[in-house]
Amino acid sequence: MSTDFQTAREALGARLRELRTEAGLNGKDFAERLGWQRSKVSRLENGKQTATTKDLDAWTEAANAPAEAADLKSRLRGLESQARSWRRQLTTGHRGVQERYIAEYRRTATVRGYEATVVPGLFQTPDYARHLLLHNAELMQSPRDTDDAVRARMKRQEVLYEAHRAFRVLIWEGALHALVCPYDVMAGQLDRLVGLIGMSTVTLGIVPFGVQLKLTPKHGFWIFDEERVIVETINTEFTLESAEDVALYGRVWDRLDEGAVYGAQAHRLIGRARAALDLA
Repeated sequence: MSTDFQTAREALGARLRELRTEAGLNGKDFAERLGWQRSKVSRLENGKQTATTKDLDAWTEAANAPAEAADLKSRLRGLESQARSWRRQLTTGHRGVQERYIAEYRRTATVRGYEATVVPGLFQTPDYARHLLLHNAELMQSPRDTDDAVRARMKRQEVLYEAHRAFRVLIWEGALHALVCPYDVMAGQLDRLVGLIGMSTVTLGIVPFGVQLKLTPKHGFWIFDEERVIVETINTEFTLESAEDVALYGRVWDRLDEGAVYGAQAHRLIGRARAALDLA
């Protein structure tokens, strides 16, 4: 169990304890009011057990604080967001993270993804990936196992060639112009994207500049088998598994998809970014 998860569970338990004490009840009396074992009250208050929504409803009723139920349930939903600090994950370098993603993709049949600022790892060339990993290692002050990490990231891409999988990926046009590497490396990366168009397992859409959108492009995210969502921030990686979160990110993807272009139109946008490099 992750430290982040446990810390959040302990914080929820502390709030439950506050509500009980504010009601003027000790643990034994509170358990009797609930019809629970005293040990369950103790486990919940000390972060040793995860409450259910029914537990929270019962707790707030027993504490004469039904108005607190919504806040407690919001905290519980937060527990369903498994957070992994990048600082901890990168203690030994990037290779381990890349290998974990290999396993993630191998147990997944259908992926919907979106990136706003970068070409997705699944589509990266080795040179493009190397520059990103070096930048990130410098930023996070983590060990530089760049060559091993690049090899692991390239191995992840083997899933693109497995016929039973499907990857529906959207990229904001801005990512085609973000120069996080030298011109020649970016040119090679754009050529790689063109080569993905038409692959049987890949559906690549570009969300163009100037298209009418129902929401702002925001951050990238990946939906795995419509069961879980992975979101990366600068310092943390979140895995969201609640049905509400998965549905929310699915709606965001659908709205972005409404403005995306595919096939020849996507090819033209990539070509436009490629031509801009030649003029630079």
